[in-house]
Amino acid sequence: MELANGQSKRVINIFILAMLNVSVMASLRSLPLVAEFGYSSIFFFLIVALTFLLPQALVAAELATGWPKSGGIYIWVREALGDKWGFFAIWIQWVHNVTWFPVILSFVATTMAYVFYPPFIENKYYVLTVILASFWGMTIFNFSGIRISSWFSTFCVIAGTILPGIFLIGLGILWVYTGEPLQIKLTADSLLPDLSRLDNIVFLGGLFLSFAGLEVTSGYAGEVQNPQKNFPFAILMAAIITFVLFLLGSLSIAWVIPKDQISLASGLMAALKIFLDNYNLAPLLGFLGVLLVAGAVGETNAWIIGPVKGLYTTSRHGNLPPFFQKLNKNQIPVNLLFFQAIIVSFAAFMYLLMPSISSAFWILTALSAQIYLVMYVMMFISAIRLRYTRPNVPRAYQIPHPHKGMWLIAGIGILTSIFGIFLVFIPPAQFKDESVITYVSFLVTGLVSMVALPLIIHAFKKPSWNQVETAHGEEDEHPTHKDSH
Repeated sequence: MELANGQSKRVINIFILAMLNVSVMASLRSLPLVAEFGYSSIFFFLIVALTFLLPQALVAAELATGWPKSGGIYIWVREALGDKWGFFAIWIQWVHNVTWFPVILSFVATTMAYVFYPPFIENKYYVLTVILASFWGMTIFNFSGIRISSWFSTFCVIAGTILPGIFLIGLGILWVYTGEPLQIKLTADSLLPDLSRLDNIVFLGGLFLSFAGLEVTSGYAGEVQNPQKNFPFAILMAAIITFVLFLLGSLSIAWVIPKDQISLASGLMAALKIFLDNYNLAPLLGFLGVLLVAGAVGETNAWIIGPVKGLYTTSRHGNLPPFFQKLNKNQIPVNLLFFQAIIVSFAAFMYLLMPSISSAFWILTALSAQIYLVMYVMMFISAIRLRYTRPNVPRAYQIPHPHKGMWLIAGIGILTSIFGIFLVFIPPAQFKDESVITYVSFLVTGLVSMVALPLIIHAFKKPSWNQVETAHGEEDEHPTHKDSH
């Protein structure tokens, strides 16, 4: 929304910003994925937190406060590496959702089935129908603008993620305290994972995806009040909330469900049912299921518009055809949202092609994680370069030590991201031997095509696509280094 003086109306305060960050990260649907590790999940959580979540949070905070204008990763990478790679980075951030949206919405479908009609939990056609109907519904809902959409996501993440997460953790702690039987035992050996077989730790790749997304809300920068001050606090708050929810929530599931019986799609509801039945609270299961659906919908909603807003920013520099530059009266790029919904619809049909809901759930999660980690490599590289090329840009938050600190933090992030990309190429133990070729081929084809598409689009862009920048008279907050590349 633009005011009469041309300044963006800032409608997002620090609380909403923090909750938006939580909504794009703290998905309870990921808990069964991590619960399979048992107590060794603590080891994985600490590793991912130190080598990925911490570098991501610190680098995103510095870049968001140095370049707080809407556009996020596109602006940051464009400033560092030029327009082509800026467009590449925002495209990657956006397109990874194509495979991720069906994953989160399959959680919505199986959760609703668990509550209302359990036989539908493994019904592929039911799951596909829920994915398509809910995603198209949320796409149209986002036409109403950022203010309504952000408040909706905030409400959903509190009611459907934080509160159920606290309730699940409380039940888990009560289960242990009252001496109920545990499916995992706490020993010195149980705290360390078996690293001798990589196929047993490949789900670590999914954990990277669970902790990704702190940079996404930079796409809302034009609507954030006092972004230089609020971004670092909101990012720190979201990172802490997410870490605690994931760690204690996954252990709560592992305490009550044997490892080989944990379903990636419906494991959370199965654990809640065991808890509630034991404490004579079974009638609450339906209510909690509705809340979990609301949380997943809020998470999806936060992702639907954030990356699209960032992708739209590239149109001001002629990276998108005029068709994708159309805004409605609420300043929402409607044709980009429609295009996104169409691509997601095609990706959702993967659920009909895979042998089970859980296998489709994982392979789409793996591809989404790979694509997204490519973007993080770009972000960390850009942060290092900007320390040299734009040292005088004010940053409300700055990683200590001009060069050594940034090289250390961003370097760890780069190595971790590359490791995660290659890790998920290894099929998990749950995939049968005859599926290995199909599994790896799908990931290679998907990753290569998604990485190549933005470079092809940029190579064929035309000067006439630059009409939005001319028409709106918009300029970057800081001069770009595009001409020097």
